[in-house]
Amino acid sequence: MALLSSAAARAVSSRHPGASVLVRRNVLVYRKAWVVFLTGFAEPLLYLFSIGVGVGRLVGGFHVGGHLVGYAAFVAPGMLAASAMEGALLDSTYGIFFKLRMDKVYDGVLATPLRPVDIARGELAWCLLRSSVYTAGFLVVMAALGLVSSWWAVLAWPATWLIGFALAGAGMALTTFMTSWQDFEYVQLAVVPMFLFSATFFPVTAFHGVLRWVVEVTPLYRGVALVRELTTGVLTLGSVWSVVYLLAMGVVGLAVASRRFERLLLR
Repeated sequence: MALLSSAAARAVSSRHPGASVLVRRNVLVYRKAWVVFLTGFAEPLLYLFSIGVGVGRLVGGFHVGGHLVGYAAFVAPGMLAASAMEGALLDSTYGIFFKLRMDKVYDGVLATPLRPVDIARGELAWCLLRSSVYTAGFLVVMAALGLVSSWWAVLAWPATWLIGFALAGAGMALTTFMTSWQDFEYVQLAVVPMFLFSATFFPVTAFHGVLRWVVEVTPLYRGVALVRELTTGVLTLGSVWSVVYLLAMGVVGLAVASRRFERLLLR
């Protein structure tokens, strides 16, 4: 984790020196609360063992790009993408709301040379760090269980960064519009259906018409489709669309969050 934090801090500080300060602050905050930090990793892992491995003994598997894939190997990439989502959303929603509305951390931050855009970039870098720690551990578990069948899987970890980038950017932008804890009910209203229906446990072909189109434009589905193709080695042009989609979502989210921080903190 120390290695990842230092790499993320260097990457951010190379262009925006102030942003790395927030990454280091969050590392220090969680240094004595590492158990809390890792809780988001546990849930997708439990789903993998209970549904992927347990139910997998009763289900033969599904076809991915014309190739039959065992059920556990089908579910595992979905849980990998969900792990990236979990890591990205925890701090980009609940964490930022608390620091922005309750603890007034950012008011103190702006007493330094940091700018609102540095806050957005720093918090996004931290969310990516947390997300990448979760997915790195999960990918190791997948490999140990024999749920990776292609060398393309080495790109699955960088692919999860795109998932984290997209969801952290969107989560951070939306959080700046929230005014109370009750607003987080809308977050759950979006996250739970995405988790259950974004081809995590069964193929998207189970849906038809408009419903299938709705599922296919959700960020988690694009992430699941991308990492599943990489871990199974069945690559299609859909992977390119997923990369462009996730990058665009993250960039737009970061831009909106930066503007919103500026409006809320400098008014």
